[in-house]
Amino acid sequence: MERYFQEEIECAPLEKIKAMQDEKLAKQVRHVWDNVPYYRAKMEEKGVRPEDIRSAADLSKLPFLSKADLKAAYPYGLLAVPLRDCVRIHSTSGTTGKRVIAFYTQEDIDMWNDCCARAIMAAGGTNEDVCHIAYGYGLFTGGAGVDGGSHRVGCLTVPASSGNTERQVMFIMDLKATILCCTPSYAAYLGESMKEMGYGPDDIPLKIGIFGAEAWSEEMRRDIEKTLGIKAYDIYGLTEISGPGVAFECSEQHGMHINEDHFIVEVIDPDTGEVLPEGSQGELVFTSLDKKAFPLLRYRTRDICTLSREKCSCGRTFVRMMKPKGRSDDMLIIRGVNVFPSQIETVLLNHGYAANYQIIIDRVNNTDTLDVKVELMPQMFTDSVSEIDERRRELAEGIKNILGIRAKVSLVAPKSIERSEGKAVRVIDKRKI
Repeated sequence: MERYFQEEIECAPLEKIKAMQDEKLAKQVRHVWDNVPYYRAKMEEKGVRPEDIRSAADLSKLPFLSKADLKAAYPYGLLAVPLRDCVRIHSTSGTTGKRVIAFYTQEDIDMWNDCCARAIMAAGGTNEDVCHIAYGYGLFTGGAGVDGGSHRVGCLTVPASSGNTERQVMFIMDLKATILCCTPSYAAYLGESMKEMGYGPDDIPLKIGIFGAEAWSEEMRRDIEKTLGIKAYDIYGLTEISGPGVAFECSEQHGMHINEDHFIVEVIDPDTGEVLPEGSQGELVFTSLDKKAFPLLRYRTRDICTLSREKCSCGRTFVRMMKPKGRSDDMLIIRGVNVFPSQIETVLLNHGYAANYQIIIDRVNNTDTLDVKVELMPQMFTDSVSEIDERRRELAEGIKNILGIRAKVSLVAPKSIERSEGKAVRVIDKRKI
């Protein structure tokens, strides 16, 4: 049976959702105009005023915001309420330069918690569940966001955070955790570790996994489900908009429902900024309708995907976003070819490898080089040089078929690639570009 946290909203008629968006958008634009000089200047530069935005149909009149704007306005330039009204910040996981800081009022956090509660219940969670959260806590939004949603649902919440895998396994087994929330790469690592400890899927109490914060393929989903004996669900979010819970999978698992009472979504051509018709592949752009402290209008996510309003069997009427194909800023241009890491991951998983790999790009004599380092599965590890070489050739051919360019493939011993307990480091680009 399908479960809802706020059925009257999640299953509302489209006309009601649109009317709600129109009313909220007009108020939000006025709020930003009155309180955020940085964005007001961008509006004035484009020749648009608050009274020009009467409904979502007028959204394209507004200027975009990008991560560059957030860094330029760091730290307080996009804050829309007095600092005394803010109760928390979160920050992106960037490793260079100034990090993006997002501010939250208590009302912002309450809204965010509701979004995450919807995601947990859509995955089948109830107040009878033990929810083990292995996302990182702190400045990262993952732990705090799902934690708030778990409390809203009434789950027994285990704030394990990331790291110390033996302790994670102990709590999952001893407390009989039924829901696991973490990054997909860490879920795969946990599954691998539990298998080595002698636990099979029938021994593990988990039933549901809610995984996000990084790209993962359908092949990786099936591998995690098989190892842990669970049903794995996708969750989407970004710090700049709130965190996890912007969108979530339901029982149908054909795309993630976007919480349209809180966010308006557009798909644009990433090169021209033109809004594309429904069903087109392009870059996702989000507008926050309820966020008061850090209300971003037309924020460019760089995530590439499509939207669908096809009727969903779960009963929810929110638009669905398909799994992102990659990010326009993560897309690698190698020898003139657009390459997404997820394409390489698909080849590896289709050939029976776990998602433990690294892509290394360099430039030698003005020519790009592409090296893919892949861990052998334990059952594949052998002393036979010819057998290893044949596996390497098969992978190299599979990658060439999907990318159209050749890669140098190296097969390495099991567990020789460093594991990550947060977001996995998949790509190392050594080019000076």
